Amino acid sequence: MSSTVAGLLQVGLLIVALAVVYRPFGDYMARVYTSTKHSRVERVVYRTARVDPDAEQRWGTYAQAVIGFSFVGVVLLIILQRVQSILPFDFGRGDVAPGMAFNTAISFVTNTNWQSYVPESVMGHTVQMAGLTVQNFVSGAVGMAVAIALVRGFTRDQTDRLGNFWVDLTRGTIRILLPVAALFAIVLVATGVVMSLRSGVTVDGHTVATAPVASQEAIKELGTNGGGVLNANSAHPFENPNGWSNLIEIFLILLIPVCLTRTFGTMVGNRKQGHVLLGVMGILWSAMLAVIWTAEANGLRPLEGKETRFGVPSSALFADTTTATSTGAVNAMHDSFTGLGGGGTLLNMLFGEMTPGGVGTGLYSILVMAIIAMFLAGLMVGRTPEYLGKKLGKREVTAAAISILAMPTVVLVGAGIAAVLPSTQGALNNPGSHGLSEILYAYASASNNNGSAFAGITVTSDWFQASLGVCMALGRFIPIIAVLCLAGSLAKQKRVPETAGTLPTTGPLFATLLTGAIVLVAALTFVPALALGPIAEALL
Repeated sequence: MSSTVAGLLQVGLLIVALAVVYRPFGDYMARVYTSTKHSRVERVVYRTARVDPDAEQRWGTYAQAVIGFSFVGVVLLIILQRVQSILPFDFGRGDVAPGMAFNTAISFVTNTNWQSYVPESVMGHTVQMAGLTVQNFVSGAVGMAVAIALVRGFTRDQTDRLGNFWVDLTRGTIRILLPVAALFAIVLVATGVVMSLRSGVTVDGHTVATAPVASQEAIKELGTNGGGVLNANSAHPFENPNGWSNLIEIFLILLIPVCLTRTFGTMVGNRKQGHVLLGVMGILWSAMLAVIWTAEANGLRPLEGKETRFGVPSSALFADTTTATSTGAVNAMHDSFTGLGGGGTLLNMLFGEMTPGGVGTGLYSILVMAIIAMFLAGLMVGRTPEYLGKKLGKREVTAAAISILAMPTVVLVGAGIAAVLPSTQGALNNPGSHGLSEILYAYASASNNNGSAFAGITVTSDWFQASLGVCMALGRFIPIIAVLCLAGSLAKQKRVPETAGTLPTTGPLFATLLTGAIVLVAALTFVPALALGPIAEALL
C-alpha cells in the first residue's frame, strides 16, 4: 500500500470516527451547560469556594471571574516553578529561572503551552502534574465557558445575565474534560504510551527520560493545549509510539472543537446553524491539508523533519490539525517543512485558529467572524444586519471588531519589533525569508495561543521570554473580554422575527460569505508579511 493511499485511509477513518461521536457528544455537552442540577462533587467544590451556583452573572462580572481566576493561576504556577527544588520528584533539576517561569506560567494558563525549555531536564514531575497538567484542564474549561456564555447571548432575551462562570468552569472540567481524558489515557497506555514516575531508564548505557506521559498526553490533545512532557513532543515514541496512537491523538485534538458546533446548534434550537459553521471549518481545514500534504510530498527532501514512523501523510495531517486548532502539539518539525508547507501551517494560525479552532475558542471566534460577515452583508444591501434574531448594531460590531483585530495587532507589532532588534539575528539559525518566517511564526503561535514553533529560533533571552508572554496574555484575554461584552449586549436585546429581507444563515450563501470573510481578513492583514517570509521562500 502506498503512503498516499494509507494517508487517505487515515483521513477517512478520522472523519468517520468524528461523525460517529458528533451527535451524541455534542448533545451531551449541551445538556451539561443547560442542566439546572448540580452533582454532589460539584456542590462540594462550590461550598469550598463559597460560590452560589444558582446566582448568575452579568458579562462584566463573568469577565472579572475569568481574568481573576487566570491571574491566580499564573501566580501559583510561577511560585510552584520557583520552589521546585524543595518539591518531590524534582530529580535535582532545581528552581526554574524567573523569566522562564513567567513565560511558562502565562503559556499554560492561556492554553498556549509554548515551551522555551527542555521539559525532561527542567521540569520535575510534581510541577508537571500539579501545575502544568492542572492548567491543561482548567484553561480548556475556561475557553469552553466563554463560548457557552456567547451562545447564551444569542439564546436569551432582555436579560443582563450570562450564567455563572464558576459553574461553567466546574462542569466543563468535571463532566467533560476529566472523564474523557481519563478514558483516553488508558487507551493511550494500551497503544504503548509511557506512564512512569521514574526520571528515566538506562538502555545500553544511555539514559532515556520517562514521565507520567499518558495522563498528560490525553488532556494535552483533548484540551487543545499542546506542549509536551518530552522535548520531541508527539514525535517521541514515548508520547506517540505508532500509527494508532497518532490517529487517536489527532482525533482527540478535533473532538471538542468539532462537536461544539453541534452543541451550538442544539442550544440555539436550530442544528443547521451548527452544520454551517462545521462546514466552513471543514472546508478550510481540508484546503490547508491539501496544500501542506502536496507541498511536503513534492519537496526536494520530503522526509526531512518528518518522523519516519509516520511519513509525509500523517505528518501533514497532524501539522494541519494542530495549527488549525490552538493545540501546538507536533509530530514533525515544522521548521523543516517546505516554504509552502510551512506557510500553510502559519496561515492556519493567521486565520484566527477557527478551522476548527481550540476548545471553546474556535466556536466563539467563528461566531464573531459570522457577525462580521453579516455586517458586511448588511452594508452591501443597506439593511441593519441580524444574526440568529439579534440586531447587530454599533456596540456588537465594535466588540466583534476588537476581538478579531487584537490578534493581528499583537502578532505584527511583536514580530516587527523583534525583527529590527539586533539581538534577534543571533537567535536565528536561518537568514533571509526563512528567518523572517521563524519570527512571524513565533509571534503568531504565541498570540493565537497555539504553542507550536519553528524551532530554528532560540527564544530563551529575556526579550523573547517577556514579549512572547505578553503576546500570549493579550492574544487570549482581549478577545475574551470583547466576546463577553458582545454576549452581554446580545442577551439584553429582544429577539426580532425573520422577514423576507433576512439573510438565511443555514445555506450555502452564508457559508460562502463566512468563508470569504475569514480568508479576506487574513489576506488583507498578513499577505505583506507572508510575501516576505514563506511565499518568498517557496518561490526561491
